This record gives sequence, structure tokens and C-alpha cells, in this order.
Amino acid sequence: MEVIREKQAMRDWSRAQRKAGERVALVPTMGYLHEGHLSLVREAKLHATKVVVSVYVNPSQFAPGEDLSTYPRDFEGDLEKLKPLGVDAIFNPFDLYVRDSSASKPDEQKVVTSPGKALKQEESGHETWIRVERLEKPLCGNDRPIFFRGVATVVAKLFNIVEPDVAVFGKKDYQQWRIIRRMVRDLDFGVEIIGCPLLREEDGLAMSSRNVRLSAAERQDALSISRSLREVEDAVRLGEVDATVLEQRVHKAITSAGGQVDYAKIVDQETLLEVKTIEFPVVFAVAARFGSVRLLDNIELQPPVLPQRKSAPSSDPQLGQEIVFF
Repeated sequence: MEVIREKQAMRDWSRAQRKAGERVALVPTMGYLHEGHLSLVREAKLHATKVVVSVYVNPSQFAPGEDLSTYPRDFEGDLEKLKPLGVDAIFNPFDLYVRDSSASKPDEQKVVTSPGKALKQEESGHETWIRVERLEKPLCGNDRPIFFRGVATVVAKLFNIVEPDVAVFGKKDYQQWRIIRRMVRDLDFGVEIIGCPLLREEDGLAMSSRNVRLSAAERQDALSISRSLREVEDAVRLGEVDATVLEQRVHKAITSAGGQVDYAKIVDQETLLEVKTIEFPVVFAVAARFGSVRLLDNIELQPPVLPQRKSAPSSDPQLGQEIVFF
């Protein structure tokens, strides 16, 4: 398992693999890996012969005052978790942004801000950004206006550096996954995007690198998110289609447990626009804070399963009719 830090070295490695007939998959991460990340690696191995995992805490998706400086990091631990999975390369760049406009070459950057400080355009030589204008506005975009600009830009940079055939993302960050798919479509990236289902801890909490920052009490309180989503799923199976009723149910469950709800919305899976009456396919997306930790969760709601029809022939065979039972 090779650790690569320079952009051109990563590009050279990937091109050599593809020239040799290999198919390259990329799993972008910000490190502090958990089982959810490792499941993405396993999925990537089903779609490619070579797998690259990037480990990079992206400063451009954090606004000043957000949790970049406290974002958990454990690079050596990440390596130990990846070794048994047969990962071929780890891309762990020093920095992906030009921090000084006088830098003559991309890999001769001067890091003028600390790694724990959000990237500000006015103190950086970097000035090119990608925005997926409509999909970035709802949900997380309401309170984090630069977040998806940073996400789309860094993923595009990773695609241009690694040049993968396929990239794998988790659906826990549902809006992010949809935005990346749309960016790839609109900008004609030759990358197949695969989304993997959200994974949960044994107690039901959605897996996240931020979970480690929850106190024991906060973690127990945070289970109100997954519990209320399961209740919504059951209600939908029984025929409830009023989105407002279901949203209020989740909002009440979380706030009653001491959480602060950023949003709890049922939205169309493609457009991410809110719906009032459920018409499938939809996703229930939640962002809530317990203590200082912001947690994401979601569930893709499925239409209720109707009872199977059973039929028996009419007692009069000449009529050719059926009596239908439910």
C-alpha cells in the first residue's frame, strides 16, 4: 500500500495503472475512518482492479468558526484499518490549494494558514470554485452557504489528480452525493459515481467520524434521530403521506431529547425540493446538533407494500371469472 503526497506523483501512478489495463477506483475521505468508510472501500473493489483512498481534511468546506480545527484525525490509525482491505494507494496530500498567489508551480505552495484554519479566499491564491447552483441551496446549504462550493471543488480537484474510472461515496451525506452526481453529469467527467447505503452503529446511530466527540449522554440522546426515522418509516408503510405531520414528529422527538434541529425535511430524491404530500421516491433528511456536534441522518422512504392478490376460479367454469381475495 503506497502513500502518495504529491499531486503529480498521484497522477503519474494512476496513469501508469490505467496504461497497464487496470481500472482505478477512488474513495474520497477526510480520514478518521470507521466501518462506513471501509464499506465504501469494499464496494470500490467490486468495481475496479486498483483502489485509491484519499485522506484529506478539506479546509474549503469549513466556514470560519466551524469545526475544522477539532475535526478528528488519526492518519496512522487509518493506515492500519486500510491495510487488510487490499488498498493499492493512499493519497494524502499536504495541501490541495494554492495559498500564495506568488507560487510559480502548484506543488511549490506556501502554506500561510494553519491546517486547522478555514480557507479564506482573500488570504489565498486559489480563486476558482465549482457551484452546483440549485442542488446546493436546500438542506445543509441553508446554513452553510460555502460548504458545497468547497465539496464540489475539492472533489473535482481529486478527479483531475487521480483520474479514476469510478468513485464511491456514502449516502449518509445524501445531498453531497446528489451534488457530485450532478457535477459529474454537467461537466462531463468520465467518472462513474456509485452511492452506498448509510451504515449504522449497533445502537442505530448513523456512522460518522464526529460521533467520537459526543459524550455518553449526548450519544444516548442522539439516538432520537434514528428512532424517530424508523417510526416515520413504519407510519409511511401504514399509509401516512402528509409530510408535515411526519416532519413534526421527528422534530419533536429530537428536541425532546435535548437536540437542536437544523432541518428535518422530506424532499424529492432527485431535486431535493420539499414535498407536502409524499409521492415516491423521497428521502427524509435530518441535520441536528447534540452539544457541539452536528449529525446527519436520512432514510429513503419506500411506498407501502400492498397485500398480495390471491385468486380462485369461479364455481361456474363457463363464466371464466375470478373471485379476488385480499
